[in-house]
Amino acid sequence: MKFDLKGKDQGSKARAGVITTDHGTIETPIFMPVGTVASVKGVHQRELKEDIDPDIILGNTYHLYLRPKTEILEKAGGLHKFMNWDRNILTDSGGFQVYSLSGRRKIKEEGVRFKSHIDGSYHVFTPENVMDIQRTIGADIIMAFDECTPYPCDYSYAKNSMHRTHRWLDRCVSHFNNTLPKYGYGQSLFPIVQGSTFKDLRLQSAEYIANIGAEGNAIGGLSVGEPAEDMYEMTDIVCGVLPEDKPRYLMGVGTPINILENIALGVDMFDCVMPTRNARNGMLFTAHGTINIKNKKWEDDFSPIDEMGITYVDTYYSKAYLRHLFAANEYLGKQIATIHNLGFYLWLVREARKHILAGDFYEWKNIMVKQMDKRL
Repeated sequence: MKFDLKGKDQGSKARAGVITTDHGTIETPIFMPVGTVASVKGVHQRELKEDIDPDIILGNTYHLYLRPKTEILEKAGGLHKFMNWDRNILTDSGGFQVYSLSGRRKIKEEGVRFKSHIDGSYHVFTPENVMDIQRTIGADIIMAFDECTPYPCDYSYAKNSMHRTHRWLDRCVSHFNNTLPKYGYGQSLFPIVQGSTFKDLRLQSAEYIANIGAEGNAIGGLSVGEPAEDMYEMTDIVCGVLPEDKPRYLMGVGTPINILENIALGVDMFDCVMPTRNARNGMLFTAHGTINIKNKKWEDDFSPIDEMGITYVDTYYSKAYLRHLFAANEYLGKQIATIHNLGFYLWLVREARKHILAGDFYEWKNIMVKQMDKRL
């Protein structure tokens, strides 16, 4: 994997770059649609590629390990072939999913024992087998196994958790370096910074992660319920330490406003279920604010969903029609809203990139944040 910086914004720490892997180039800043179980919910791969057009999507280790199972993915020749996706894939390590199963898991030094949400069977994730699972899934970028600390949590828990994440990281790196990629293309490992919302822990963790010398680095344990100001403060601290010549990935973030604010702090990569999950509940993101399409006010509004026309659905269907689909509980409504939201997120990061390269990102970002912070 290679990362080239192409430009920096004068008024902020925003950067534009290009990541190159064996599956092609990723222009940063980038948003990665979440394809948890080998599917971006409600979207065909053809629409994903032709209409939404991301350079990279995300798959989920925990879910793919349980279903369809790694042996099926290996027989298929990896996740790319299984789901017919020829661009980049990043897999998270399952750490967040295991964290969210609080009543169904036990964390020990060796790893995590957890109970499947599907059939109640018991499984163990260790730093070593999570590397093997992700190698077998076949992602281009794989994440180190970490413990995602809950918010709020006390200082001593956050500190112990962070040190465990670091010890697990050493095991991940050792095992990763002693195994070969599968399916004939390269794979890169990203470690994850932890430390909750404590400045000294975040600094310590960022320094530890920077010293690993990985091809890219991630920031975890944010967007788990903390105030946005805390998220920005922690991101700023971490980006000040992580190497400038490697991509920085802020995991699980966020709203369109969160994304722009974190780009301004020096983040390159994002993922979040928000555009797809909110779409299925009738919330549309636009450059001028959010729309709850279920509201009665859209019942006889025959204007296009979004006159900007970022994806074909925006001008192909009206607000009134989309509202009708939600009122009638038709699947098509959720699909249309999902394509719109993902298309908007990709437009937003690409527009951000243009303004970084043009040198006026900071001013544009401030205008956009004000515009988007409205309910239409």
